[in-house]
Amino acid sequence: MPPKILILTVSHGASHERAAAALGKALLEARPDLMVEAWNGLERSARWFRLYYDSYQIPLRYWPRLWGWIEGVQHRSRSSGPGWLYRRGAEPLFGDIETFGADVVIATEVGMCELAAMLKREMAARFRLVAVVTGVDADRAWAQPEVDLYVTAPGDPAAELEAAGVPRAKVLPCGQPVDPAFASLPDKPTVRARLGIRPDLRMVLVLFGGAGWGKPRRIVDALNQVKRPLQAVFVTGCNRRLQEEVQSLCRDDGRCRVLGWVDNMHEWMAAADLLVSKPGASALIEALDCGLPLLAIDPLPGNERRACEWIEKQRVGYWIKDPQSLGPSIARLLENPAGLDRLRERAQALARPRAAYDAAEAILELLGSNR
Repeated sequence: MPPKILILTVSHGASHERAAAALGKALLEARPDLMVEAWNGLERSARWFRLYYDSYQIPLRYWPRLWGWIEGVQHRSRSSGPGWLYRRGAEPLFGDIETFGADVVIATEVGMCELAAMLKREMAARFRLVAVVTGVDADRAWAQPEVDLYVTAPGDPAAELEAAGVPRAKVLPCGQPVDPAFASLPDKPTVRARLGIRPDLRMVLVLFGGAGWGKPRRIVDALNQVKRPLQAVFVTGCNRRLQEEVQSLCRDDGRCRVLGWVDNMHEWMAAADLLVSKPGASALIEALDCGLPLLAIDPLPGNERRACEWIEKQRVGYWIKDPQSLGPSIARLLENPAGLDRLRERAQALARPRAAYDAAEAILELLGSNR
């Protein structure tokens, strides 16, 4: 029977699912005989538990400051929620995991990590547990004694795990797993020709996250303030209504192209000179892996604002705190090649485009020790 690897994720934002997909692809490239499955853990849990887990969207939408406080408390807490509630809500998921009989379970979201650790601790499950920490910091609740291996970005997340009591030997600071395609990027002239992007103009890539959040009129107005000729590509994710809104705003502007969901983000980033985006974990890490400078806009309270602080500390881009400064900031960077190059060099120094392969190698070593 082939070895079984189960990846637990959730659909909150794009980073958890993208990390899961990247790891699954890298594992199967290394060992085609593996049985690898990725599950949305909430879809296999009790319905009331899914509603509870998704309830963060209410304060996030209506009382963002309240959500910022709640998220800050969760960031520092030993658990992201009550253990008794997690135990009851995840009973169906626990049954499915036991039936699947995984040799290794990989969690790409902190709550899924807590649930898998609970299953090992309370029901004597024998699988190896791998925690994949996304983003540029680590919630305290990732630190579970039952975890055998942590995959994380170097620097702050690794240090935070160690400060929370995780033994250094368990931490692999290889970077956040991204699609293996980021490890072999095409050169800019080649990819621009393939995508139909003019080679003689600067290109601004605008992202709204996988779910498609943002205020497109503000961004279009900012681009209209830039006197230098440019071209812009908008990627609106899964939000069809947002895509139609941006298309309407750009209807008479030949500089702009509007896309929905794309599966070749590595190519669009490789073609771009500057990224304007919410600072979600996937957008930030993938931009680093492409050496793409970032202007971070509209961060959500909590981890995205901490990501903005990290962006400025590491000098890989800027946090646009005043919406009125977006247009002048774009213009200033596009007119300053040396400044763009400095940001690009800093991003390249932090890039870990082979993280999925490095993580897969470590997971396969763990798998070998468990059989």
